Amino acid sequence: MTPQRRRRRTGLPAALLLTLILCVLSWTPALVQQARARTAGPVAALAAAAHPLRTTEPGGGVADLRPLGAMVGDATVVGVGEATHSSHEFFTNKHRIFRYLVEEKGFTAFALEANWSAGLRINDYVLHGKGDLRQIMREEFQDAYRLWNTREYLDLFTWMRDYNAHHARKVQFVGNDAAYAGPELFDRVTGYARAHHPAILPRLAGLYRGQRPEPGTSVRDTMQALLKKPLAERRADAGRAREALALLAGQHPRDDRRAFDRAVQDARAVAQVAGMYAYDLGDPKSVADCMRYRDRVMAENTVWWQRHTGQKILLSAHNAHVSYVSDDPAQYPKMQGAFLRDRLGAAYVNVRLTFSEGSFNTLDDEGRTKPVTLGPAEPGSNEHTLDQVAHRRAWLLDMRNAPRAAKDWLSTARPTRNIGTAYPEPAYMTALGRSYDLLIHVHGIRAAELLAP
Repeated sequence: MTPQRRRRRTGLPAALLLTLILCVLSWTPALVQQARARTAGPVAALAAAAHPLRTTEPGGGVADLRPLGAMVGDATVVGVGEATHSSHEFFTNKHRIFRYLVEEKGFTAFALEANWSAGLRINDYVLHGKGDLRQIMREEFQDAYRLWNTREYLDLFTWMRDYNAHHARKVQFVGNDAAYAGPELFDRVTGYARAHHPAILPRLAGLYRGQRPEPGTSVRDTMQALLKKPLAERRADAGRAREALALLAGQHPRDDRRAFDRAVQDARAVAQVAGMYAYDLGDPKSVADCMRYRDRVMAENTVWWQRHTGQKILLSAHNAHVSYVSDDPAQYPKMQGAFLRDRLGAAYVNVRLTFSEGSFNTLDDEGRTKPVTLGPAEPGSNEHTLDQVAHRRAWLLDMRNAPRAAKDWLSTARPTRNIGTAYPEPAYMTALGRSYDLLIHVHGIRAAELLAP
């Protein structure tokens, strides 16, 4: 080997070293910040991994949501929570995320913590323009669901209708809850039986006698009347509804299998509602059993829709209902998110929404709405630290892939705001990283715009 060749060979490592130095010098500031965050405190670590969101309002550019799309990956159900049940930014943020998922990730269904029968009526409007949307919302969103009757949801449903008017691929709306079964739901079941299995119609009608809401009776009045029924009557109704479901499910579809499956699911929804009222609501253990039943039912309805339609779903619910771990196991033993993870595995991804300060709507003991305003989150709470990450109005974090300092902080339980339909509500001890995959923090919120009841 000549000296000239040796010089050429010994020169190669130097060239590689120079290339590596140039690569290091060309690191983006974000990558440098992430490297530093490995040994930094939680705020710096969170800031390094966070993605700023341009806005929480629908419309306009969506480049800031593309990291969310990567985090969602191949999930078929994305549960998006909310820290209150009636704040503008939480509702509009879900609207914005849904538009993005529809247009760039192939999602075509929006599921809400609303009754199955309400979902059918709203979906008829979204798909076909059937009915007066404001009237449907006014009639269906009553009692605990009053907080859905807002300008923000009106805008979402209107956008869905407009999208369907201009696209061959349709978006749909699903209600996955089970506190009320509207008269249309009973009529769909008996109507299918009349057309395809008339021999079982008299028995079906007998089993449903006294359970179909009377004409002109409101959702709120029907729900209140059910609660006032003696427990033995409520349990008898639940037994008859289950028998009606078994009767229809035991038939053999003669032509359209999808129509049969849909009718059976409608009958299942009737039975689910009757089952909600079969618990002794004066017994704390029975109440906990009822809450577990409700979360299981919501998960089952969501999975049924996804598997029978093939649609990808954005599931909107309270933070607690999309989570993997209950903040209050004595009252809520197992959450919808945990049931969904059991059924779907990694095809279910959830998002926690948090806030530092602002306003929201609640319901008092008489069912009347009242706004509540809270100041900045208290030191020691999750929200107090999250709010120190100063990324404009809101920011996004994948907690599964956060830096070590952030992950350690996220795995520790701290007081956290989890406000349902009523207030005051205690701060629950929550370890964000153990209950959720993704996090969106909104610095400030305002109350949603309620429509006339």
